[in-house]
Amino acid sequence: MSLLPASVRQSPLLIRTVPFVVFILLTSLQGSFGEAGRYWIYLAKTVVGAWLVWEMRGLVTEMKWKFSWEAIVVGVGVCVMWVAIDPYYPMQDAVLHKIGIGSEPKPAPAWNPFAQFGDGTALAWLFVVVRTLGPALVVPPLEEVFFRSTIYRYVVNPDFEKVDHRKFHWPAFIITSLIFASIHHQWLAGILCALAYQGLVLWKGRLSDAIAAHAITNFLLSLWVVWKGAWQFW
Repeated sequence: MSLLPASVRQSPLLIRTVPFVVFILLTSLQGSFGEAGRYWIYLAKTVVGAWLVWEMRGLVTEMKWKFSWEAIVVGVGVCVMWVAIDPYYPMQDAVLHKIGIGSEPKPAPAWNPFAQFGDGTALAWLFVVVRTLGPALVVPPLEEVFFRSTIYRYVVNPDFEKVDHRKFHWPAFIITSLIFASIHHQWLAGILCALAYQGLVLWKGRLSDAIAAHAITNFLLSLWVVWKGAWQFW
């Protein structure tokens, strides 16, 4: 028995957008309950996100995962790009402040479970695992269904299910990438990442490769974060 309302389950648009919106709303709460609280909210968000993916699985046909060598190449390439360009451009809050939108940026506390809960503690490792598996297994299907399959095709035609995944459309290509970048602190990497994933969808004619590439990128980035202590990427 599904906990999602029938109105959501029966609407091709809502079943692809509501799960992502719920996930983003939970993300917005992460800083509302203190420093330690954001870790627990992240855990709750990941559990809810996993449930939403489970609810979507039989209703969003394009969400099925399929690996290909192209997905592996794009996934690895995007991870390398994300890390490599990081020192060379200002982050989103700095850009918004420079153009007169938002207050002066303040350094955000790093997501470092070892600093928060103790080096090598079981609780710290729990949140390292959650922060690795969530972006690798939960985030890709939610984001790729919303951005690459729904927003992109909806810009082409509001009756988006009729739009083939191989359909190239310049406005949709740019608009989707900009919206995707807007929810990422590393906005430039977000734009390039979105262009790469959308290009993969256009090339292969299916969403599954982008989901796989996204999962590979996020998993490798998490390994880099833990290995190098590059907590700014979390």
